[in-house]
Amino acid sequence: MNWAFDITLKNRAVLKTIIETYSLEELNKIPSGFNNNIIWNIAHTIAVQQSLVYKLSGLPAIISEDMIEMFKKGTKPERDLTQAEVDEIKGLLFSTIEKTKEDYENKVFQNYHEYTVTTKNTLTNVLEAIEFNNFHEGIHLGYILALKKSL
Repeated sequence: MNWAFDITLKNRAVLKTIIETYSLEELNKIPSGFNNNIIWNIAHTIAVQQSLVYKLSGLPAIISEDMIEMFKKGTKPERDLTQAEVDEIKGLLFSTIEKTKEDYENKVFQNYHEYTVTTKNTLTNVLEAIEFNNFHEGIHLGYILALKKSL
């Protein structure tokens, strides 16, 4: 299980570097032909991880419900984010995964509401959710890399 968390943390380190490399304007820019931007994709990975792991386990998310609503599946940027919001997202990259790992090790996740994802796989427990989350984050890292090339 540590391997799955290690993958997530390494991906989040890449996302942190991207946040630190690009300006606020670049993070918020929606290039022609795209529906979202770099910072939306980064925040989306955090919101979806929280939904897949905590909410489907019947537990409250670590992040706010407002953040989940703003970046959940099916949303897109409605406005530019502020530097304070970007800083909050940056801070959540690691704190959410560290807390998830701690909660997993402490066997906090006892229940799971089955959920069928876009690939038609059905998640039946939190371990599957954590593993699937890495796949999901990889997809969005790919989107982010494409967005970077379009800036």
